[in-house]
Amino acid sequence: MNAPDREALQGKWIHFHEEDSEDELVFRPPTRPLPPARGRRSFELRPDGTYLESSPGPVDVPEAASGRWRLDDDRLVLHPDDDRPAESWRVVAAENDRLRLRRPDSESSA
Repeated sequence: MNAPDREALQGKWIHFHEEDSEDELVFRPPTRPLPPARGRRSFELRPDGTYLESSPGPVDVPEAASGRWRLDDDRLVLHPDDDRPAESWRVVAAENDRLRLRRPDSESSA
């Protein structure tokens, strides 16, 4: 696969777990209607290389985080500002209304 366009990744993405597969995570823009859920991970990839993230917390209160993001060939890499390790996914598709990321633990079987 060719490296995805950096601009195609920019914007806010919400985890749409109803469309996940065994190997991939699916994210949609906030304009897409989402079914009710107890919590959804979301992140906003900004043009300046920073990101904001929200994920479900232990008591159903969203937890916010921030950091820097980059695109290494076809890999989206998030570097949190706190002491959490960086996360990396292979970008399978970056479309206007859907972002598909390959799960890190499925890379060896792909």
